[in-house]
Amino acid sequence: MKRSNGRVAFLAAGLAVSMVGVGFAAVPLYRMFCQVTGFGGTTMRVDAAQAATIVATQKPIVIRFDANHRSDLPWEFKPERPTDTVSIGAKDMSIYLAKNLSDEPVTGTATFNVTPALAGKYFNKIQCFCFTEQTLQPGQQVRMPVLYYVDPKIMTDPETKDIEEITLSYTFYPVENPKTVDPAAKGS
Repeated sequence: MKRSNGRVAFLAAGLAVSMVGVGFAAVPLYRMFCQVTGFGGTTMRVDAAQAATIVATQKPIVIRFDANHRSDLPWEFKPERPTDTVSIGAKDMSIYLAKNLSDEPVTGTATFNVTPALAGKYFNKIQCFCFTEQTLQPGQQVRMPVLYYVDPKIMTDPETKDIEEITLSYTFYPVENPKTVDPAAKGS
């Protein structure tokens, strides 16, 4: 009986450790799943070489740019232009502006999504500031570009072919313990 109780305790402890591990892995695994599938309005990431193979169409689509920040982040954050009309497949750039309104350096990081969610798998970002810590000095204002295109496959998907407007939305959050960068390594 004593051996049986020890085995049960060992299995229960192993299960508890496994559950904690799955809990920590869930967020990065979910993010990776969303990036691969476009699930939940997550955009796709592509490199410049991949983007160069896409041929623009004559069909226009309106892209709306949205900017938000958590209330405890003392920044002003907004798109330079709130909307743009682009040809599907054409590469374009949007600029977001961020300004630190406080008297000390503040670091933030952004998350993003696309609506309608079904358009996420067709909205491709070539370059983006998202998921990269951004440290702004007191009063500093920066311009943050997003290079993107809408994949022409959006026009042949029965669920997305009638979409006329896509919204790209970013939300900035404060970073509690920003990563420090060695100034000597910054040039590499």
